[in-house]
Amino acid sequence: MNDRAAKVVVAVTVAAVLYFAHSAFIPVALALLLSLVLSGPIEALQRKRVPRGVSAAVIVLIVLSLAAGGVASLWGPAQEWYAKAPRTMATIKAKVGPIAKIVNRFDELRQSAGAIASPSKAPASAPAPDTKSAPALLLDIGIPAIAAAVTFVIVTFFLLAGGPPMIAHMTAAFVDDLNTSRARVIIENVRVEVGHFYLTTTLINIGLGTIMGLAMWAWGMPSPILWGALAAILNYIPYAGAATTLIIVTLVAAMSFDTLGQVIGVAATDVFIATLEGQLVQPLLVGRRLAVKPLLIFLGLWFGGLFWGVAGVILATPVLAALKVVAENSESGKPFLEFLGPNEPLPERKKSWYALVRGSKRFGGRNAEAHMGRAAAKAD
Repeated sequence: MNDRAAKVVVAVTVAAVLYFAHSAFIPVALALLLSLVLSGPIEALQRKRVPRGVSAAVIVLIVLSLAAGGVASLWGPAQEWYAKAPRTMATIKAKVGPIAKIVNRFDELRQSAGAIASPSKAPASAPAPDTKSAPALLLDIGIPAIAAAVTFVIVTFFLLAGGPPMIAHMTAAFVDDLNTSRARVIIENVRVEVGHFYLTTTLINIGLGTIMGLAMWAWGMPSPILWGALAAILNYIPYAGAATTLIIVTLVAAMSFDTLGQVIGVAATDVFIATLEGQLVQPLLVGRRLAVKPLLIFLGLWFGGLFWGVAGVILATPVLAALKVVAENSESGKPFLEFLGPNEPLPERKKSWYALVRGSKRFGGRNAEAHMGRAAAKAD
C-alpha cells in the first residue's frame, strides 16, 4: 500500500511539474520527437564515415529549409484568405442572420425575465479595456516563441549529434536496474519503430494533402492549396485531425457557395478521402505495429491538449507508441501491452518485427537489426 501511494505521489508530482513548467519542457519534447524521426539518415551517413556532428548540422539545415519553403509556399494563399476576411465575415453574418435574430430574441427574453426577478440588481460594469500597445503585445508573444524555437533547434541538433549512445547513458543514469547497453537496445527499437511510423505517415499525408487540394480545386474552392496543406498537417492528429479538417472545409464551402449541393459535395468528398486513407491506406502501409486502443488515443489527445496545448496533442500519439515499444522490450511489459491495445501472438509479432527491420535498413541500419535480434532473443 505504501509503495502504491508513493507511486501516486510521484505521478501527481510529475504531472504538476509538466503542467506548470510546460514552456520549458515543450521545446525539449518536440526536439526529442524530431530527433527520433531524423536519426535514421544520421545513422546511414555515419556508416559512410560522416561525423555525426556534420551530418546532424546538414540534416537540421535541410529540415529548416524545407519548413521555410513550405511556409513561403502557403504564405500567399493564407494572405489572400486573410485579405478576404472582412468580406467573409459579412457573408457569414448574412447567412446566419435569421438564426442570430432568433438567438438574440431568446437572449432578450432571458434578460427581461432576469430584470423582473431581481429589479434592484445593478448592471455589471464592463471590464476595463487592455491599454497595452500593439508593439508590446507583439513582444510579449514573439519573444517567448522565438526563444522556444531556438531552443527546439539547438536541442534537436545536440540530440542528433549525440545519438542513441548519449540518450542511453542519460537514461541509464536515472534507472537503477537498466544498464547502458540495455537502454541503447530499447532506444534503438523506439527510434526504428517511431521513425518508420512517422516516415510512412508523412508520405501518406503528402499524398492525402495533394489529393485533397486537387479535389478542392475541382469543386472550385478558394485557395485549394491551403486546404490540402491543412488536411496533410492535421492528419498527424488521429481522429481529431480528420474531424477538424471536415469542419473547416465545410464552413469554407458554406461561405463560398450559394447552393447546398456544392457544400454537401465538398463535405462528402472530404469524408470519402479521409475514409479511404484511414481504412485502407493507413492499415495497408502502416499496419498494426503501433496500434493502440482508440480510447487511449483519445484520452492521450485530451490530456495532452489539457497539459500542453497543441504541442501536447502532437506528442500524444508518439508517446503512446514509444511506451508500447518499451513495453514490448521489457520483461514485465506484458500487462502494459494488454492495457495499451491488441497485440499479435509472439511468433507473428517476431516475423513482422524482422520484416520491419529488413525494410528499414536504410533508416536504421544493420546495427538496429542486431539490436532487434538481441531484444527478440531476450523476449523469448
